[in-house]
Amino acid sequence: MKTFLILAIGLAAGGWASASEAPAPASLSLTPCQIQDLAGIAVYGAECTDFEVLENPAEPEGRRIKLRVARVPAINRRKDPDPLFLLAGGPGMAATTFYGNVAGAFARIHRNRDIVLVDQRGTGKSNSLTCEMDDEKLLTASDDELASETRRCLESLSERADVAYYTTSIAVQDLDRVRKALGYERINLYGGSYGTRVAQHYMRKFPQQTRAVILDGIVAPEQVLGTETALDAENALTALFERCVRDAACKERFGDPAETYRALLERLTASPVNVTLPDPTTGMPTTVEIGRLHLGMVLRLSTYSSEQAALLPLALHLAQHSDNFAPLAGQFLLTLRKYDEIAAFGMHNSVICAEDAPRFDTAPVDRAKIEATFMSTTQIDALQIVCEHWPRGPVDPDFHDPLESRIPTLLLSGGNDPVTPPANGELAKAGLSESLHLVLPDLGHGQIGAPCMDRVMADFLRLGSVKGLDTSCTKRAKPTPFFTTLSGPAP
Repeated sequence: MKTFLILAIGLAAGGWASASEAPAPASLSLTPCQIQDLAGIAVYGAECTDFEVLENPAEPEGRRIKLRVARVPAINRRKDPDPLFLLAGGPGMAATTFYGNVAGAFARIHRNRDIVLVDQRGTGKSNSLTCEMDDEKLLTASDDELASETRRCLESLSERADVAYYTTSIAVQDLDRVRKALGYERINLYGGSYGTRVAQHYMRKFPQQTRAVILDGIVAPEQVLGTETALDAENALTALFERCVRDAACKERFGDPAETYRALLERLTASPVNVTLPDPTTGMPTTVEIGRLHLGMVLRLSTYSSEQAALLPLALHLAQHSDNFAPLAGQFLLTLRKYDEIAAFGMHNSVICAEDAPRFDTAPVDRAKIEATFMSTTQIDALQIVCEHWPRGPVDPDFHDPLESRIPTLLLSGGNDPVTPPANGELAKAGLSESLHLVLPDLGHGQIGAPCMDRVMADFLRLGSVKGLDTSCTKRAKPTPFFTTLSGPAP
């Protein structure tokens, strides 16, 4: 359902009661299980269980749901007592799914610390709020079609979920109940993207139980997201093109890719094209329409990582100057399927419609400026349509207050992040007195895969402080060189 346009990170105001929730059990019994990556290639051993909680904490006789909890035990038998809890992004991605695809980045930490994965309520195997839908068709759906599909999604979920009770404020209470049930006095947190929102709210609500925190791709609590998304994405794309112009090989091959981008955007806005190509996942011939919104999906998500960004000037050049749309179409299909696999659309709506959309009116929106971007106002307009129908759940009164904390915090930003730019990290850092903000120039969204970042994170957790933390190795982090042909970068 306009997946790439609607997915965002949210916050807002409200209040709720949790006093009626039954006490957590004293211990959990975990049994051996496996965690896989999305491709089903990498497999990691773990211990899993289902942890029962009230769906609505204020109704002790109400429906109970099960949260999937997985623990990857530390390798060292003399392990450190405080584990690392991983909080996934989205909103809508499960922690177990996230870990399956990034486990290597936490290998150093895993030597001496348990890693705990709690699929946030509404994701993964925690009563996932997923709806079957044709994202490709709905990418260009009318307002009425989008509203109808939203209502259909709600109806399909109504038998097993009250979608109002899947907000961040309730999720952090779930996290702390799991902490108690596993017998940990204090925990460390890693939050990525939307997970930084969850991590900061846990810090606010449970400061005594929080030892140290890593925030990667930061959303400050006071931010209203969705209103700036299109502008941030356009700025990242512009910076990418400027980097190509400064690169001798890229400039020689493509000139100024911004000119190609503008011409192609105008062309596809006027007349979409049909592209037939081998399906990138099955190899079978498939035909896909590429219009303005399809191009926008590729542009936005290609700038998330420097690996994908390295292909973008070439893909745009081939489409505009050689009528070869296969690379762009292949990227579109891969992106669409990737987000279909990992994102629980209903959980995303429950978070955004309660925590973010209600505050759109409080944030200045320059529609003319946004309409000039490749995303246009489509995301904001789509979110407002969805949230007109989606129930709004409980949100803590202090949820959007600036966070002030002395908890040691390592903040990580990509210098060319299209969704959580470094300015977000600086805003969050203002209230974190024991923090360090690392910005890796020219990199995109999420820094755990950057060179030596695994060591920096492990050292930070070992020290439990940013003081004395050696981050000099991160200066070697460079973006992937631009591809000048489909064979790769220039020699």
